[in-house]
Amino acid sequence: MKYISTRGKSPELSFSEVLLTGLAPDGGLYLPESYPKLTDDDLNKMRLMSYQDLAFFIFQKFIDDVPSNDLRAIVGKSYASDIYTLGREEQKSEDITPTLKLKDNLFLLSLSNGPTLAFKDIAMQFLGHMFEYVLEKNGKTLNILGATSGDTGPAAEYAMKGKKGVKVFMLSPHNTMSPFQAAQMYSLMDDNIFNIAIKGVFDDCQDIVKAVSNDLAFKDKHKIGAVNSINWGRILAQIVYYFKGYFDVTSKNTDKVDFTVPTGNFGNVCAGHIARAMGLPTNHLVVATNENDVLDEFFKTGNYAPRSSEETFQTSSPSMDISKASNFERFIFDLLGRDSDLLRRYWDNIDKGGAFKLDGESFERIKHYGFISSSSKHENRIDYIRSVYNDFNVIIDTHTADGVKAALDHIKNIPMIVLETALPIKFEKSVFEAIGVYPERPPQLKNLESLDQRYEVFNSDTDQVKNFIINNS
Repeated sequence: MKYISTRGKSPELSFSEVLLTGLAPDGGLYLPESYPKLTDDDLNKMRLMSYQDLAFFIFQKFIDDVPSNDLRAIVGKSYASDIYTLGREEQKSEDITPTLKLKDNLFLLSLSNGPTLAFKDIAMQFLGHMFEYVLEKNGKTLNILGATSGDTGPAAEYAMKGKKGVKVFMLSPHNTMSPFQAAQMYSLMDDNIFNIAIKGVFDDCQDIVKAVSNDLAFKDKHKIGAVNSINWGRILAQIVYYFKGYFDVTSKNTDKVDFTVPTGNFGNVCAGHIARAMGLPTNHLVVATNENDVLDEFFKTGNYAPRSSEETFQTSSPSMDISKASNFERFIFDLLGRDSDLLRRYWDNIDKGGAFKLDGESFERIKHYGFISSSSKHENRIDYIRSVYNDFNVIIDTHTADGVKAALDHIKNIPMIVLETALPIKFEKSVFEAIGVYPERPPQLKNLESLDQRYEVFNSDTDQVKNFIINNS
């Protein structure tokens, strides 16, 4: 299995090389040269597998440069059931991602039982162990540079803390995350973890990460890697739970389902797109956005026009306060028939602060990939947190509420699976606004915000971040 860049100007790499490279040298994102196709017999076997066996089965389709015994050991450490114990009490079990039925044809795929209470843990735990394995095997070290709007950062830092050969430099928008999210990151005092709060929005953080990664001399000299969903390893790990959710709610492979995915950087739903391309019987992938509805506009009109930092709203679902979705490039690459030249022309405009509009034929092709979309506002989130609580006695967070709203906009007579993104305690102010009570916290997290915090505050300045990495590598 070789991996190619969406922009077509970088060499083909193996999985382990892609893992350490992050952004391709030509500025593109790596994808497999082709997606493995699953047979009906494969699906029948997979339907009976545990989460660990399912992950190993899927990973083997994409990873051929790690011995099977080593890969199985990494999967075992990444998806040990005792790591995923912080979810709702009634769902605690050996099941890594329990599926909760809300009503006929409406399900919640619980992805947030990991150490930072967000779906990002499922991919990050795998990435942490895989990074350590590949670095140790090759005698290398890595400085991971990442950007977070609230959930990627904690999940990455908890997965990487104490790992050999790895340092993490995580950028986050200053004073925009929830207090819980900020405390999760800034209270970590491990020697290999560095937090930098950028005066700006998430897109400013993401732009710095891309600028550093595109400085190839600096990247090579200071061994810069990526942990954001621009890293293919993140996307790969997320493919697994789409299959798991599908098998939970169907009994035969002729059944189809819809998935609704709260979407910021397009990584989570991109994994669903790839699962569908592999043969997962999926009807629609519903992209759920908040007030930052650039992607909703695209799927309705074919016009992709990212907004400036000043035009990006700060909302009550802050992990989705993103106007330039990094992983969108991977989907557009497939949509354009993997035409790297055309994709480069489109992204030249995007990288210059512009936009692009699909031609009529390309826009029609979106239907072939099953994508539809919806957007939400704060009052919608509050209403859906309240109604899910009143109707089903389940408390959801603001991002999952965006998903429930989009799901109900599009639900038909087949199972609709909403991907949960975080547990409600991460956004308890909005939950209290909706239902008048605060969600219960696990005992070990009750005083999280009162812990000492350590972080730097920088302007949106790439050189300042580079100098900090140099001084702390």
